Amino acid sequence: MGETLPRVHGGAQQYSDTLRRPVHTLRVKMVLLGSSGVGKSSLALRFNKDEFRSISPTVGCAYLTQLVRLSNATLRFEIWDTAGQEKYHSVTPLYYRGAHVALLVYDITQRETFVRAQVWLKELEKQYIPGSTVIWLVGNKGDLAHNRQVPLEEGQSLASNKGLYFTETSALSGEQVTELLQSVAHRVFECIGAQQGGLTEWEEMPSVELQHRDSFNLFSSCCKVGP
Repeated sequence: MGETLPRVHGGAQQYSDTLRRPVHTLRVKMVLLGSSGVGKSSLALRFNKDEFRSISPTVGCAYLTQLVRLSNATLRFEIWDTAGQEKYHSVTPLYYRGAHVALLVYDITQRETFVRAQVWLKELEKQYIPGSTVIWLVGNKGDLAHNRQVPLEEGQSLASNKGLYFTETSALSGEQVTELLQSVAHRVFECIGAQQGGLTEWEEMPSVELQHRDSFNLFSSCCKVGP
């Protein structure tokens, strides 16, 4: 199903944000683009929790995070899952501007979603500077290959002609999803991370510990509003 993504030496490992972060954690903005129903939210959930469940159509944009650990850095993916409905099309550029990674997702059983992915690509080309964004064409729903309307070779040809990376996945079964995120992490680190001003370091906001006191007044303890 699709091209098999190469295993990376050392293996990238995903970690929950609740785990202690390594010293160098770089921020990566990743946006998922594509028609409604192609499985963008399901892919994002696989990236984040490695699980599948029925999801209602995204309204506007959903936001998730996921850490991917490489041999010499950790990437904190900030995943923007955009709505695919036409009525949200005009606001979608607000979410994908400045993205380091764009996944153009289509449903291999619905040819019109493949055509639509090419429209999204044209929109992206107006916004990004070549070399500043890793763009990956993703044919989803590989578990329904018996109903395929978009041949594997056609997806590969489009990616080759446009200079994109390509793979097919199944958010339902999880096939090639982890490998996709690992490969994206290595590509974005190699292509953008080394550039001046490419990836910035993520800094966790310090937490504030509140000590319980019987006479403690939360609203007058530390923050003054007004002059």
